[in-house]
Amino acid sequence: MKKYLCFALLVICLILAACTNSDESPKQNQNSEKGETIMYTKITAAEAKRIMDSGEEYILLDAREQDEFDEWHIPGAILIPYTEIKAQAEAKLTDKDAQILVYCRSGRRSKIAAEALSELGYTNVKEFGGIIDWPYETESSN
Repeated sequence: MKKYLCFALLVICLILAACTNSDESPKQNQNSEKGETIMYTKITAAEAKRIMDSGEEYILLDAREQDEFDEWHIPGAILIPYTEIKAQAEAKLTDKDAQILVYCRSGRRSKIAAEALSELGYTNVKEFGGIIDWPYETESSN
C-alpha cells in the first residue's frame, strides 16, 4: 500500500511540475562571478503587444546595433545596443522599477540585454525575442 501511495505522490508531483512550466515565467541565470540569481521574464510578442496596447507604462528597448535600428524597428523603441547596456542603461533608463520590454533581431541579444539589466538592478524586465518574429507594425529611420 505504501508503495502505491509513494508512486501516486510522485506522479502528482511530476504533473504539477509540468503544469507550472510557462513562457511567461521568470527566467533565472546563475551569475557565477557573484553567486547571485539574475531574473527577467520571457514573454511572447503577442504579450508584448498586449502590454503596449493596454495603456500600461513601459519602455521599449531595442538591443540591436544602430544600422539595424535605422533599417527597421518597432515604433516607440529606444536603442541601446546590448554591448552598451552596462555603460548606458543607468543614464537612459533612470527608473529601475519601470516595465522594460526588450527585443533584438532573433532573441539572442535581447536575452543578454535582459540579463544585464537585471544584473544592474532593474526589477521589471520582460524579454520578447526578435523583431523577425514580430507580426505587428514596424518603421524605418531611413
